[in-house]
Amino acid sequence: MSHKSRDKHGRWRNITIGFRASEEENRLIDEAVALSGLTKQEYIITKLQNRDVVVVGNPRVFKTLKTKMDAIYEELTRITEASEISDQLIETIILVSSIYMRMIDEKATQQNTAENNR
Repeated sequence: MSHKSRDKHGRWRNITIGFRASEEENRLIDEAVALSGLTKQEYIITKLQNRDVVVVGNPRVFKTLKTKMDAIYEELTRITEASEISDQLIETIILVSSIYMRMIDEKATQQNTAENNR
């Protein structure tokens, strides 16, 4: 008999939950998942449980953030009028900027802690 595959907390996840999404919704979910550094399953479960998603910085997340910021910059330079900004672009800008702001706050907190420990 094969060994049951368990998650990092020792749970055996044998139940499948599925739902339908539009192309736009799927793209937004995929962006949020990529920026979080979590798997899609971990991200969706965390959000459904109304918990905050904690972005763990790693090379993949930083590359995704840089790529996303480059895409935002290109789109904003292409746009000539504010009315051309799509809701999806606004949501992406809010998501990326909130991740950057949390990273800056985290770094400032770490620096203050290090200074206070001296």
